[in-house]
Amino acid sequence: MKQPKVHKIYNPEAECMDRETRRSLQNKRLQETVKLEYERVPLYRARMDARGVKPEDIKTVDDLYKLPFMEKTDLRDEFPFGLLAAPKRDIIRIQGSSGTTGKPIVSGYTQNDVDVWTEMVARAITAAGGGPDDIVQVCYGYGLFTGGLGAHQGADRVGAMVVPMSSGNTQRQIMMMTELGSTMLCCTPSYATYLGETVNDMGLKDKLKLKSGCFGAEPWTEEMRQKLESLLDIDACDIYGLTEIGGPGVAFECLEKHGMHVNEDHVLAEIIDPVTEKPLPYGTPGELVFTTLTKTGMPMLRYRTHDICTLTDEPCACGRTTIRMSRITGRTDDMLIIRGVNVFPSQIEACLVDLEGVAPFYMLIVDRINSTDKLEVQVEMTEEMFSDKIGEIEALRSKIADRIKSVVGISAKVQLVPPKSLPRSEGKAKRIIDNRNLH
Repeated sequence: MKQPKVHKIYNPEAECMDRETRRSLQNKRLQETVKLEYERVPLYRARMDARGVKPEDIKTVDDLYKLPFMEKTDLRDEFPFGLLAAPKRDIIRIQGSSGTTGKPIVSGYTQNDVDVWTEMVARAITAAGGGPDDIVQVCYGYGLFTGGLGAHQGADRVGAMVVPMSSGNTQRQIMMMTELGSTMLCCTPSYATYLGETVNDMGLKDKLKLKSGCFGAEPWTEEMRQKLESLLDIDACDIYGLTEIGGPGVAFECLEKHGMHVNEDHVLAEIIDPVTEKPLPYGTPGELVFTTLTKTGMPMLRYRTHDICTLTDEPCACGRTTIRMSRITGRTDDMLIIRGVNVFPSQIEACLVDLEGVAPFYMLIVDRINSTDKLEVQVEMTEEMFSDKIGEIEALRSKIADRIKSVVGISAKVQLVPPKSLPRSEGKAKRIIDNRNLH
């Protein structure tokens, strides 16, 4: 068995098993999960009955299409315990969505679920080069949000020293990072970028001992990765997860950085057309759907994430044999429709990040004026552009507007704003203000 070309792999048997062995394991675990869900979750049993599907009809992964979908609205409608498949006495933890609108999304975790989640994050940290000799600074928020505790548990599992900073208090973060000699960083890519900018402004970059990090909880582009790696002189690896499926670690990048490995012994991933709901082949962009295989507290069958990406089963040079998912390019429910054109924040970001004179902070503002949608893109300038290159600002603004028109397909008003004038986020970055709903 070819071993991954990384510092150390946490569980090579699970991540490098041949496809046939893994498929046999998936089939067995899928059957067990469907039976559990049917017997213990009335909502899903009713949906299966409405389709005329019984647990014994699901024999292999190829039968997955027969099952009904689950949605985030199901968790809201059945809040808090309506989707539990285990007795409440077996639930040892409640984790919740990082979202701030609507009724909360919570998921009940058994000890088994926490152990599985911890294993998945341990694999992610190992894939990013982490191990027992590392000092991992966790700057995700702790609490209901799965980021902080998830990264902490995974770092514990690989034997690393953990610095549980949580989010916020940037000056203290940097002090601890330099004084303790943190070697790995776990936080959102937008906050990591902010940390990197602040470190450089303070002239402390040469004091850092960071080598890599796991960054997730929000979409980010390859251009943003390059910016982040330049700011902190690290390997920046993507990590993906969601409370409903198992927290961060559901999928993760290795140091090859060519897509995120899906933990296929614990979850099944499929891509569907978000409109027709039909499965799509590898390499075709669509909506990501997950089915949990080992979760016992609140299993999810065909859970629609609303994230847009692609899947590939092409071999990875690291040696892992799992399928990989691409970066998230947008969300079906966050997508802006402006004058009939689908617009994702990631498209705008891709137009900006490699431009000289532009900082990696922007805001999309949508208004409706005289029944016509108008898009304004506010972009921060760098200190140098703002102070020393006044004559070049108009040319830069025009260049950005042309790029947006070319990439997105619509015209936008581009407003270049002073450095550090847009809101900074210590969690997920806020990129959109849609005023159309306010009219």
